[in-house]
Amino acid sequence: MPITLLPETLINQIAAGEVIERPASAVKELVENAIDAGASRIEIATAGGGKGLIRVIDNGAGMSPGDLELAVRRHCTSKLERGLDDIRTLGFRGEALPSIGSVAKLAIASRTRDAANGSEITVTGGRASDIRPRAANIGTVVEVRDLFFATPARLKFLKTERAEAGAITEIVRRMAIAFPHVRFVISGTDRTTLEFPATGDDRLARIAQVIGKDFEENAIAVDAEREGVRLTGFAGLPVFNRGNAQHQFAYVNGRPVSDKLINSALRGAYAETVPSGRYPVAVLDLRLDPALVDVNVHPAKSDVRFRDPGLVRGLIIGAIRQALAVDGDRSSTTAARSMMAAFSPGRHSAPRRDWTPAASPSRPLAYPGADAGPDQRGFAEAAQSIFGDVDRPSARPSEPHTGVPAAKAGPADDGQSFPLGAARAQVHENYIIAQTEDGMVIVDQHAAHERLVFEDMRRALRDRDIPAQALLIPDIVDLPEEDCDRLMAHAAELSRLGLSYERFGPGAILVRETPAMLGEVDAVAMVRELADEIAEWDTAATLHSRLEHVAATMACHGSVRSGRRLRTEEMNALLRQMEATPGSGQCNHGRPTYIKLKLADIERLFGRS
Repeated sequence: MPITLLPETLINQIAAGEVIERPASAVKELVENAIDAGASRIEIATAGGGKGLIRVIDNGAGMSPGDLELAVRRHCTSKLERGLDDIRTLGFRGEALPSIGSVAKLAIASRTRDAANGSEITVTGGRASDIRPRAANIGTVVEVRDLFFATPARLKFLKTERAEAGAITEIVRRMAIAFPHVRFVISGTDRTTLEFPATGDDRLARIAQVIGKDFEENAIAVDAEREGVRLTGFAGLPVFNRGNAQHQFAYVNGRPVSDKLINSALRGAYAETVPSGRYPVAVLDLRLDPALVDVNVHPAKSDVRFRDPGLVRGLIIGAIRQALAVDGDRSSTTAARSMMAAFSPGRHSAPRRDWTPAASPSRPLAYPGADAGPDQRGFAEAAQSIFGDVDRPSARPSEPHTGVPAAKAGPADDGQSFPLGAARAQVHENYIIAQTEDGMVIVDQHAAHERLVFEDMRRALRDRDIPAQALLIPDIVDLPEEDCDRLMAHAAELSRLGLSYERFGPGAILVRETPAMLGEVDAVAMVRELADEIAEWDTAATLHSRLEHVAATMACHGSVRSGRRLRTEEMNALLRQMEATPGSGQCNHGRPTYIKLKLADIERLFGRS
């Protein structure tokens, strides 16, 4: 069969298969064009989930009749003056409008600021009309009807109108966060009208419009720079999390992206602080020299490739962890509101007496003695290795050790000025009630102490080499030569973590030692996993993560257990340690360790305000 040149219409339809996958893809391309044109107001209208109608109106620079004629032809663009190494616009490929016109009925009307009248062109199934004059406002109106009528097979793969309308809304939301100076309005017969008024330079106000006011109250500012790459944005508190990743927004030089490296870095930044199956909320904006990032990876332009992925990943993880360490131990406001709702007036059960008041010289706390279980009696040894000997002069020899350093008891109101206040009672032998100057705090003693123990163990991992255990018979791991080269480049780093290996010919690695704290481990599988990770990110974080996971598990078993009665000084000591320990606002599994209630909230429950 001879090779032939494909017709222009068929070429455009093939290109449309990558660029315009669904109605939301068309909206994305049209909104990007409007922003590149300098629009400060963009209105989007849809019908039938975008299959029946997509209309995008902007007040940007507009197009002349000559520009309008070229705009619907492939590979015609005004955005590549600096070349592919210096892309500073959202669009640049010159494929969107001809791709849409090849599979739909497209009409474009536009007028520049210095023109008396506007111009219009239509494209139906790839066939363009002549330019004709038309009355128009300054800017551009793009109308897309009957999307995919020319390629009906594509319609079979679309979802319901509601799902497609939702995907369009999601595209607009992501664009709105990236460009807070632009007013966005989206309306149509398939939705309720949604408006995002311009907020100028107030990025957090725009984010609150899109994500909700709760994020504004539970976000920490992130601002860091490393080797010419700057990261700004906002990271949600670990306890302010969601059931999916739809509330994670990433931008590179203002471009909304969906990048696996950034997603991986977010997971790493929140490791051990967000529960399994939950996702942190974050808005991150990376700014770097356009020459250091390739945005021409896919026609949809949502994938990017960094020249130094390890630098970017390390910057994200380090910046977020630093921000959380400084200001990440606040209690989520949503947790307090949920608690207030649970305490709504009129909802109560019969009073119970299973609470323990804080100890006082006249009313000492009772401790379980000889009946303490093995986990209680064995805790002292685990805790002493971390906290050292604890002076407890008032404790009887038979009392189980809690592992919390004793603190001197003071007057009844001492300690209220501390962030977590002064302990007043312990209820259900697990929850500490503390009084602050402007409210109260409820602490989960097991979750809180578990975090304290884990952070001490994490510091030990960071500050000294990890003991290694020699293998009786070294393991040989067969790998491609390039994987062996990468592993050898990280041999010294991994040796500090207890993994010792050497080259064994051109295509194999000989493993002599593994980390002692991992116990029995499949060294072959571990090395293969490390090789895969280094190949993808040029880092060796897997072993770090596995060791920290082991540390978290050990901390859980070596912490103050639920059901353990604590004295006032022990409770206060726990509160003071929490205040001094980064990350203590959530346990190793990501659950909150305390909830804070304002006095005004409590008074509202009783109708006092």
